[in-house]
Amino acid sequence: MLDRLNDLEVRSRALEPGAGERARLWEAAQTYAETFLQALPESPAFVEKDCPGAGLAGFPIPEAGQAFSGILETLAAQVDGVGANGASGRHLAFIPPSSLFAGALGDLLAAVTNRYAAYYFAGPGAVRMENQVLSWLAHELGLPEGSSGNLAAGGSMAHLVGLCTAREAAGLKAADYPKACVYLSEQAHHCLVKALRVAGMAESPVRSIPTDAAFRLRPEVLEAAIQEDRRAGLHPWLLVPTAGTTNTGAVDPMEACAELAGRFGLWMHTDGAYGASFALTELGKAALLGLDRSDSVVLDPHKGLFTSLGLGAVLVRHLEPLRKAHAFQAEYLPSPPEDLEELSPSETTLEFSKHARALRLWLPLQLHGAAAFRAALEEKLLLARYAYGRLQEMPNLDPGPPPQLSVLAFRFLPPGGDADAFNQALLQRLTTEGRVFLSGTRLNGTFYIRMAILAARTHKEQVDEALERLQSAAARLA
Repeated sequence: MLDRLNDLEVRSRALEPGAGERARLWEAAQTYAETFLQALPESPAFVEKDCPGAGLAGFPIPEAGQAFSGILETLAAQVDGVGANGASGRHLAFIPPSSLFAGALGDLLAAVTNRYAAYYFAGPGAVRMENQVLSWLAHELGLPEGSSGNLAAGGSMAHLVGLCTAREAAGLKAADYPKACVYLSEQAHHCLVKALRVAGMAESPVRSIPTDAAFRLRPEVLEAAIQEDRRAGLHPWLLVPTAGTTNTGAVDPMEACAELAGRFGLWMHTDGAYGASFALTELGKAALLGLDRSDSVVLDPHKGLFTSLGLGAVLVRHLEPLRKAHAFQAEYLPSPPEDLEELSPSETTLEFSKHARALRLWLPLQLHGAAAFRAALEEKLLLARYAYGRLQEMPNLDPGPPPQLSVLAFRFLPPGGDADAFNQALLQRLTTEGRVFLSGTRLNGTFYIRMAILAARTHKEQVDEALERLQSAAARLA
């Protein structure tokens, strides 16, 4: 056995390279990253290929290690060289991601040091960092001091935490679900209904409330639906307004929603995954009036705060139902003292093997300051207004609804033929060219092209190029 252990130790130590080998790997990785970043201004926003990434099949997991240079070549060709370029300022599709360099450094440091961020006893600094970030976010959104929350892997997971918290606050049991009614806009994101299903509440009636001409939830229809359900003996339980829809960036009337939630005893869980971060600006605060009255809010720092993918936040003003839904104690865990001043993230989410993901936001905030983020967010709001003004000047074009935040939905009107088919063909042509990346949607059954202005590297130059390429491609297609 001792001989076998010695042999295994020698071989397993290959997993921990020495200083010289680390220096070589650092240098190669830095060169790869720097080459990517320097090429980024001219790199395509989307690369369309047949069978993208399929070359990985020819690069199987080996029994013996391979040269790092070959690994990086495969990474460049099969992963980083296909599909959407999430670091590009010309990525204007869906809700575009970003990739702050400082955030990437935060991820790197978090991975190297591997601090545990779920339980205060084991990772006090990492836990305090997450709670500091959450406290700052809650303050910026106008939630009261003492609000709690969790940094999740994204908006969908954050919504799951929020909905489970709302369920506990209402004291709902499985037998109650078929009568526990949920109200949301017909423009709401699909992940909300999915989260209800994952939480075991698929039987809960979901009321999709119609929207007005600006695609905002109609409060009078919402009130009528609540009243009708109450008369039918059902239990109106949850209201989920959207602070920035994916389709058009529409903001539901928060103040009216909060009034109705308060009057009828509903928990108001606001989907601000895309739009809530704009509350850091004065323009955004005006558009999001009433957001601060939410019982819980979701926002995605990997959207409006420009971190790389994998960071969502849920903020909750009531700690008790948040802990009731998620806290657990086991005999192998040290019992936290009653007067512990820091809440462990393991008490506010299902996740227990949690790394220090707060570092990807905390580090950029410390390095650049909040003012830089406020400036970038206001820039995006004004860029959307600028782009809308230019769209209004273009001939044969329906500019769509005025932007409430930073998403535009518009369509070209060809002189003849099917307008939907024309706009779909136009979008496909742009996607194939790959220089700019936009997406499409349907509003009231009609196809629209979407431009979402949110990426950190999107400035006036990128917006002007996208508009010019759209107009040129439309002319050629016509």
